[in-house]
Amino acid sequence: MMQKRTDPAPRASRMGARQIYEVLRDQILSLVYGIDGLLPSSRALADEMGVARSTVTVAYEQLAAEGFIETRQGARPRVARAVVERGRTRAASRPSMRKVRLSAFGERLRQDPPRWTEPPRGLVANFRYGELSPSDFPVLAWRKAVTSAMARKPERLAYDDPCGSLRLRTALQGYLWRSRSVRCEVDQIVVVNGSQQGLDICARLLLDASDRFVMEDPGYQMARHTFAATGATTMPVAVDAEGLQTERLDGIAARLAYVTPSHQYPLGGVMPIGRRHQLLTWARKNDAYVIEDDYDSEYRYDTKPIPPLHALEGSDHVIYLGTVSKTLSPTLRIGYLVVPSALRSTFAAAKQIMDRHTPLIEQGALAAMLESGAYDSHVRRVRRRNAERQQALLDAMRRRFGDRVRIEGTAAGLHVVAWFDDLPLKNEDALIRAARARGVGIYPVSALFAGPRAARKTVGLVMGYSALEVAQIERGCKLLAQAAAELD
Repeated sequence: MMQKRTDPAPRASRMGARQIYEVLRDQILSLVYGIDGLLPSSRALADEMGVARSTVTVAYEQLAAEGFIETRQGARPRVARAVVERGRTRAASRPSMRKVRLSAFGERLRQDPPRWTEPPRGLVANFRYGELSPSDFPVLAWRKAVTSAMARKPERLAYDDPCGSLRLRTALQGYLWRSRSVRCEVDQIVVVNGSQQGLDICARLLLDASDRFVMEDPGYQMARHTFAATGATTMPVAVDAEGLQTERLDGIAARLAYVTPSHQYPLGGVMPIGRRHQLLTWARKNDAYVIEDDYDSEYRYDTKPIPPLHALEGSDHVIYLGTVSKTLSPTLRIGYLVVPSALRSTFAAAKQIMDRHTPLIEQGALAAMLESGAYDSHVRRVRRRNAERQQALLDAMRRRFGDRVRIEGTAAGLHVVAWFDDLPLKNEDALIRAARARGVGIYPVSALFAGPRAARKTVGLVMGYSALEVAQIERGCKLLAQAAAELD
């Protein structure tokens, strides 16, 4: 039996070549197809729109004549890059005059939006934190795991448990116990689309506009933006070489505290056991939750792992947050929460209304790698490689700067902080520009502080190395030293 057409198809069938041309032109200028992406073939587009192929061909010929697309016999049309760049400039110069009405949440985001900038291309060395080397990704193991996941045909294609597949949560339960001493029930694990969604769920469920939350200062800005978007007030607490200064929590009443105790971001301190107990005591006293972001705990080089907060007493006040973004790839968007049992059903409901559940193929693939031991083997391999990269960075910085640079946060993680104690903070922007002119990307610590910029007197850089090879690191440090010498 033929299915009845939906309403859009008859409308599309009445479109002529001129209308199709205008729609495609506007889509091209709006970057629907990217800067130089491929358009559908004339046959495919004609079938989709319910028009004659000759009608689409005429539209394509007009687009090609005006330089919007490039055509080649037997190939799909491709967007002409130069035209798109000109169109994007024109579009940016015509801002809408209409006043946009937003919710209170939307207004807060408009006033204090998180910043995303496209990673620069063509640099000799980019010391940006959070990126991984493509050569580290376990292509063969992941391909095998995805194939295995796809081969497990379900009885039906349907929505799954919003908390995540039982198979993955069971595999994660074992992994967390053997790698981080986290003991939990499978039902306490909620699989999320990366740590950012985990933070968003926590913010929505635990904070109201009249509440307060504790943030490390300096700290992870995306977490601050997420919590502040609820209307809650940030309570920045200073960080030292041992992480959050928990003695400063006395007198602070807040609904939650966000911490990175295994490797403080960005300064790199490891919170000692005494401070961990002090933090949990504060949480119990204030009936607050501690969000423990264990984002790169797999990378420890010269210290033994300290048990996470969740493994200590008082785990009813701890929400443990983990991710594979720093072990496999940030592009996969797979993370997980371990929540107190009392919160499990509420977090499941929040996850369900957000996006039903995290994609199942990726969940199955990760489960397969955890079950087979391939994930653990991969982590050991990239830990060795990143230890080598870190050592190359330390050697190169000491060789180029000597005692002019002070490096912290080397015990763990995928970045270090380099302090230039003889370089005044007023020279920070000039150093960034001079380094970029030589093809080196550097990123200041100052951007991660919640307090006033004037409180810091010298330049500090957060230097990631996990996306670089040794030769790039050495070359980048050499060019950075030249840029710094320019300011002397």
